[in-house]
Amino acid sequence: MRRRSRNMTIRNCPDVSELTSFLYHEADLLDQTNLREWIDLYSEEGTYWMPVTVDQADPLNHISIFYDDKAMMKIRMHNLGHARAPSKENPVRSSHIIGNVRLVDFDKKTGNCVVKSNFQAVVYQTSQTLFAGSCTHDLVWAGDKYLIRQKRVDLINCDASHSTIINYI
Repeated sequence: MRRRSRNMTIRNCPDVSELTSFLYHEADLLDQTNLREWIDLYSEEGTYWMPVTVDQADPLNHISIFYDDKAMMKIRMHNLGHARAPSKENPVRSSHIIGNVRLVDFDKKTGNCVVKSNFQAVVYQTSQTLFAGSCTHDLVWAGDKYLIRQKRVDLINCDASHSTIINYI
């Protein structure tokens, strides 16, 4: 990082490999079902959004498959980990493949950036389900690391009929 007068910090544009490592780490936490550390990747105002239609403009005026803020993520984590949760008998396992990572926007004054990627995730609980699509990560620079302000997951079949999706993808 370089410093400019008046304490304005300018962050150099991150290398795509740095951003790819961040996305791999996030996917690995999901595959390990380590929701506590996964939630820690989010900023305080962070949200996880999975639209129900292609090109859905916003999560507030339309129904979504998921639209969780950090508080809701913690509630979901608690419920999934509860001793009487059905997921205890049949724990969810997953394997993510992340690819085509690209930086689509970068603000050198704040260090914030938008990263797009494609994914495939195989999820197994009592049967195996394949999810595929693209993700948009809106990342904020928190001084020494990136945090997720919003993760948008666009399933290629978002408007199809799905069984209950209880896990983050």
